[in-house]
This record gives sequence, structure tokens and C-alpha cells, in this order.
Amino acid sequence: MSTMAHNRTFLIFLIWFGIVEGISTLVLFFIAMPMKYMLDMPLAVTISGATHGFLFLALVALFVIGKSKLLYSYKMMLGGILGAILPFGPFVVDIQLYRLLQSKK
Repeated sequence: MSTMAHNRTFLIFLIWFGIVEGISTLVLFFIAMPMKYMLDMPLAVTISGATHGFLFLALVALFVIGKSKLLYSYKMMLGGILGAILPFGPFVVDIQLYRLLQSKK
């Protein structure tokens, strides 16, 4: 498999992983937190919080790995990490990653 194909595969994986991490944030904020405080079900936050934390750290690691493979700029790496911190951020960053993916055809 060529380097270009590896790069495209990595970017596609990063986009999908960003979607999954973004969804985990929404689940934590809009499902688990209300369940904890309105229905007295703290286990919902325990489970979804741990899952979201793992996915967040993995997404940050993937952005660092992508930068080390020279797939994108330092600015894109920092934007991806900042996007992982903000709610809806991964979805915004995914748009930029998709544009980058289209330019690598």
C-alpha cells in the first residue's frame, strides 16, 4: 500500500474517530448528566465519563501521531486538540480534515 493510501486511511480513521468522540461528549452532557441529576443515576456519568475520557485521550494522541506523520500542519494539530476539548469541536475539525482528505486525492 502506498504512502498516499496510508495517509488517506489515517485521515478517514481520524475523521470517524472524531465523530465517535464528539458523540460521546453529547451523550455525556445531554443524556448521562441529566440521568445523574434528575433521575439519581450516577452510574450513567461514571460509565459514559470514563468512555469519553478514553476517547478524548485517544483522539488527542491521534492528532499528535498525524502531525508526526506530516499529514497536516502544527496549526491543524492544535486545532484538533482544541476541538477535542470543546463540545461540537470534533465535528467542526472533521470538516477541515475532510477538506484535507479531498485535497489529497
